[in-house]
Amino acid sequence: MTITMYGIPNCDTIKKARVWLEGHGIDYAFHDYRAQGLEAERLEGWIGKVGWEVLLNKASTTFRALADEEKHGLTQQRAKALMLKHPTMIKRPVLDLGEQLLVGFKPVVYAQELSGR
Repeated sequence: MTITMYGIPNCDTIKKARVWLEGHGIDYAFHDYRAQGLEAERLEGWIGKVGWEVLLNKASTTFRALADEEKHGLTQQRAKALMLKHPTMIKRPVLDLGEQLLVGFKPVVYAQELSGR
């Protein structure tokens, strides 16, 4: 199974994760969801694996710019709709390992989960 990294190329965290993967000789495909889009079914699958609370980056500039009524009282459906409309609200990177999903970049977690690949 090919490892796929989802995100946007100009994100600093994406850049760090890419350098880490390349420095450890780990092949991956990059999916720019700003340019290539993100299917609702894929996002639903991610939500099923890790939960919308993990995926939604409330610290993002895009999220903080929302009107208060859009931010408060979030449900899974509302959060999913927001992330589909504004993919930059998804915490980056999302690394799809097939059965497993890594959200965000922590070198220690990458080393632990990707050893032997």
